[in-house]
Amino acid sequence: MQYHDHDGSHYLTYPDAARLATGDGPAALTRALAERSPGAPLALHVRLPFCRQACRFCASQRVPSRDSRQAEPYLTRLDREMVLVSRLLGRLPAVQRLHWGGGAPAFLSLDQMGDLFDRLDARFGLSGARGRDFSIEIDPREADVFTLRHLQALGFNRLSLGVQELDLRVQKAINRVQPRVLTESLVDEAERLGFHSLNLDLIVGLPLQTPRGFGETVEQVIAMTPARITLRRYAHLPERYRPQREIDAEDLPDAATRLAILEAARERLDDAGYVHIGLGQFARPDDSLAQALGEGRLARGLQGYTHYPPGDQLGLGVAALSRVGDTLTRNALSLADYEAALDASQLPASAGYRLDAVERLHRDAIEALACRRELDLAALSQAHGLDAGAALAGALERLAPFCRAGLLERHGQCLRVTPDGLWGLTHLLAAFDPQATPVA
Repeated sequence: MQYHDHDGSHYLTYPDAARLATGDGPAALTRALAERSPGAPLALHVRLPFCRQACRFCASQRVPSRDSRQAEPYLTRLDREMVLVSRLLGRLPAVQRLHWGGGAPAFLSLDQMGDLFDRLDARFGLSGARGRDFSIEIDPREADVFTLRHLQALGFNRLSLGVQELDLRVQKAINRVQPRVLTESLVDEAERLGFHSLNLDLIVGLPLQTPRGFGETVEQVIAMTPARITLRRYAHLPERYRPQREIDAEDLPDAATRLAILEAARERLDDAGYVHIGLGQFARPDDSLAQALGEGRLARGLQGYTHYPPGDQLGLGVAALSRVGDTLTRNALSLADYEAALDASQLPASAGYRLDAVERLHRDAIEALACRRELDLAALSQAHGLDAGAALAGALERLAPFCRAGLLERHGQCLRVTPDGLWGLTHLLAAFDPQATPVA
């Protein structure tokens, strides 16, 4: 049963970003940017940590605030970071991929959004091509139809709405009361405006959640016909995340209930024709993710699955991650440290890590299973110039229980994830991480 639990946030980076030790981040990022191929494409991720309300399930570095004017000093420093980074990059092709996330980006006023978009364009050059992928995370409580119209006018063409749960009892328990009609109005407006891909986020394992209640939420979300639906697992870590201390642990569903919730959701999504991409991500068959999966070109970025080829990604803002070549860096986790670095005209990267040859092998094995649902050890050996089977012997041994449980099949040098294995994909990926905690 424990094999089928999942957390779609794991292993978007390897090693896991949570384990990055503080180090010489500015030097690591500077070196990585200097080693990039001239003219190579670059994806941008802008982290905007502000939100007006503290949801009790929150597990992010967020800055609570009631007044969007309080974001002005942060936006000024964000522009300073853009200047420092752009000086290291030189000339770039027009940026095709842009993502705004973090807290609630719609916390910003419309003028602030426009100004930030203009600054990004001035520093990096944003594409106006039809094939661009400009996405933003939206808290429906922070946005209205005018917000969506403004975002569409700026150039955003993909939205992710945080629904989480539509059961009022659960909403009250997590301090996120959000009427269904609020979400429906935004979904309708997004469709009218021509946003080509809409994702609705749901969370499994919240307090007072039941299979029946969550099943009704899934049915209501399916009725809105979004292109994508994401199921995320709530991880209760109150010792690490202060807002979670407001949640009564006795109200959380146990493992058996969580599994029943997942199975009910899976059945409803299957019946509605959604394709399980993996790691809790579902898409309609006509969506670009489902098409990329079918054509063997699915990839992942720091925000999850994408139909774009993998490439370098630059994170801007407090706690933002960057992945450039074989180097992973993370900006300062606290707003004060982020501000202090930029006030001293230094890059705010507080940690940096460069993968060695064996770690690159582990990373590529993880990506193969996550994106193609299979791992060809012979092809991996050829790509890396070593015996992948021998180098990954420990990982293959850790995968043996999953083979016996029917989550994974092995045929000679090839390992394939089964349909049931997609629900335990995080655990399969963790087998390639020597520092991961084994499944109990």
